[in-house]
Formats: sequence, C-alpha cells, structure tokens
Amino acid sequence: MEDWYKTTAIQHIRAVDLSQLSSERYWEKWERLSATQIEQIGKRLLQILWAGRDQSPHSVLFDTTNYYTYMGSKTESELAVRGHNKSGKHHLRQVGLGLLLDCASALPLYYTTYPGNLHDSALFDQVLDEVFGAIMGFAEADREVTVVFDKGMNSKENLALIDSRQQTHFITTYSTYFAEHLARLSAKYFDPLDIAKNRQLLADGKQGDRLCAFRTTETLWRRERTVVVTFNPVTMRKKLYDLTRKLERLRAELMEYRRKYNHKERNWQTAKEVVTRYRKLCDQLYISRKCYRLRFENGTMSFRKDAAEIGAIEAMMGKNIIVTDNHNWTTEEIVSACLDRYRIEQQFRVSKASCHVQVNPIFHWTDDKIRCHLLTCVIALACLRLLEIKTGDKHTAKSIMEQMEKLNCVLCWQPNTKMPQVYIEDPTDLQTQVLASLGYQIKDGWVLQTSA
Repeated sequence: MEDWYKTTAIQHIRAVDLSQLSSERYWEKWERLSATQIEQIGKRLLQILWAGRDQSPHSVLFDTTNYYTYMGSKTESELAVRGHNKSGKHHLRQVGLGLLLDCASALPLYYTTYPGNLHDSALFDQVLDEVFGAIMGFAEADREVTVVFDKGMNSKENLALIDSRQQTHFITTYSTYFAEHLARLSAKYFDPLDIAKNRQLLADGKQGDRLCAFRTTETLWRRERTVVVTFNPVTMRKKLYDLTRKLERLRAELMEYRRKYNHKERNWQTAKEVVTRYRKLCDQLYISRKCYRLRFENGTMSFRKDAAEIGAIEAMMGKNIIVTDNHNWTTEEIVSACLDRYRIEQQFRVSKASCHVQVNPIFHWTDDKIRCHLLTCVIALACLRLLEIKTGDKHTAKSIMEQMEKLNCVLCWQPNTKMPQVYIEDPTDLQTQVLASLGYQIKDGWVLQTSA
C-alpha cells in the first residue's frame, strides 16, 4: 500500500503518514471489530450508497459463488471448508458469498458470507428473511418487488415463504428434466419475442437466430404458476455439435472395447468390466449412458445407437424453463428479467478477475479476516459499478481504470502564488469524460479544477 501510494497524486489531495500504511496497522484496526460489527458496517455502507439513488429497486437478483483459500487443513474455521468449487479447485477449502443486486443498476443491496459447503437452497432458506429486509429497506412503500434467482435455490419451503409475503414475487428457472413434456415441445409452438436482442438480429438478417418462447400455466409448489419455455436456436446448434462430437468419441471407444472383449484381452473378459468402463466414460463426457445399447451374446460384444434416447436429448436442446408468480407480466418482461441474471454473474467474474478486486485467492487464516476481506471486495465492486454508472455506463470499470492510470500530471508553483496548480497532459476523450463526470474540468487546456 505504501509503495503504491507514493506513485499517485493522492498524497497531495489527502496527505497521510505513509509509514502507517502497513498490513500490521491495517489488521490492528480491523481486529478490534467483531463479526457482527463487520456485518453492520457492510449494511450501513449499502444504506448510504442507496440513500443517494433516485430510483428504488423494482427487480432484484440473488445468486451465490465461492472463493478458494490456501488455509491449511488443520486450521480451525467455520467459513473455509471443502466443497464443489466453481473455479475447479476442489482440493482447497472455500468460502461462499451470497449477493443481492438491483436489476436496473447492478448495485449491491445485501451480501452474506457462509460456509463453502452449504447448498444454495439451504443458504437461501437461512437468509431469506434478511433478503426481504434488505429489499423492503430500499424499496418504496407499497411497491411490488420481484426476486430473480436460479433453480439451485428452489425448494418448497423457500417458495412458500415468498408466497406468504405480500408485494413480493419471484422468477426462477426450472430443470428441464423435471418437466420433459414442456422441454420436448416442437419448435412450431414457439413464437419470437419482441426484445431488443431479437430486433437487432432481425436487422442483421439473422431472423432464424431469434429467441422464441411458449407460455402456459402449471401447478408447481402447490400453486398455479406462469411457465415460460424459451428456445434459443443458437444454443441448440452448439449443443447439437457438442453431442455429435461426444457420440463419435463414444463410438470410437466402443469399437476398441469390442475388439478387446472379443479377443478376451486381460481385464476385458467379462461384460461387467466393459459396462463399467463405458459408464465411467459417459460420466466423464457428461452424456447419457443410454445413448448406446451394449449387447453380449455367445462371447461377443455388439452395440448400437438408441435413436429414441438421442432424439429425446436433441428435442430438449436450447430449451430453458422459467417459472414465476407474476401472472400479469408480459412474456417479454418475464424473459428479460430472467436474462438479467447475467448482471450478477458478470459481477462475480469481475470479483475473480486478476485486477482491481481479485477476491481469489484468499490467503487469510481466520474467519474474521476473511469476513473483512470479502467486505472490502464487495465495497470495491460497488465503487467500480458506480464509476461505470457515473461515466454513462458505456465503458467497463476495467477500461476506465486502465485509461486513468495513463493520465499523468505535475504540480507547479507559479511566481507570486501560494498554492500549486495541477497541470495534466492532453487527456483522451474517455479521460475527459471521466474527469467531467467526477466533477472536474480542464481549464486553459492543462489546468485541472473542480467544476464548481
């Protein structure tokens, strides 16, 4: 921190004792706080953030992710435990983060840290009251709010709790394997949606790539729900290509299996050994074991494709099922709200990137330090998102930060003046835009002054 501070002009704006910018002093301050106090700081900061916003939330997004740590196996911790890591670091202990964002602005409303092996639905059940509290705390009185979340958080208890609350609605996804009668609908039942993405595809002459939808009602979780099945032709083609490639891989491997079994090579002499290897290969390829049918008769092996199984898989490709209790919303509004989940996924990607926020990896060895680390990272995400909004939401925070790092300046004292002036090099259009949005103007071509 000290070395970085010396390379910036912050010292001339907010002078500090550089010798105090050490990790020892940093943790000496934070270790005075309990877990409850750290949580209160986070809530208060978000309240201050939303106090200056013109518009209260109408739709909110909730999702979770996890971050791996290098904490030793014998180190005591309630947060850092082993589980399914979304970065593929399954051998390391991990910490979970739940985040609630406003759909329109992608600014955080609430966050929570939790043990890394806790299932999404169990976490959602634990924090649902707090989520509702955050929503009601920021939303206008008597305004209906919709919570958008993923199918991993679906459970009877969670949906029943949402149903019991007035002015609160939900939009979630639903597994196609639990509603195959909908997922296998023919493409003739789907109509193109009137959304911005489809209008652009139509203008580009790609009308065959437009997102389509079919709307109906189903009784789910003991109530009638509006169900929208979407069909994406582009996703279907990608999945079909992937399936074809996997089937060719299976066929090539099965031909080798057949040769070894028919020649009674070592460890290939029984049907059980062949079937075990085949099932393991299918699991590795994430493909149904029923795509090929294996037969063993008179000491020889044969196999063939199961056309019905492959046809059923192909029929479900590109389909996605959305469930909501917003019966009065149009199909376009429901689908658009569900597609907005990319906003929270994008924030998670920013948090795991190698610049600016960089939650991963967590090197801390106590739960309090981990909570402090995640709090500062959530604050950083909020600040970067605010920067994007203030500059017109046309550039990413990463590109803005990279551009501003290249803007150099000097301090000059003119004769008979008491205070120095800040002279900067010729800024680019983006740098000028950022300075203006933050309340600064460039006078006489090189002097930086506040707009006021």
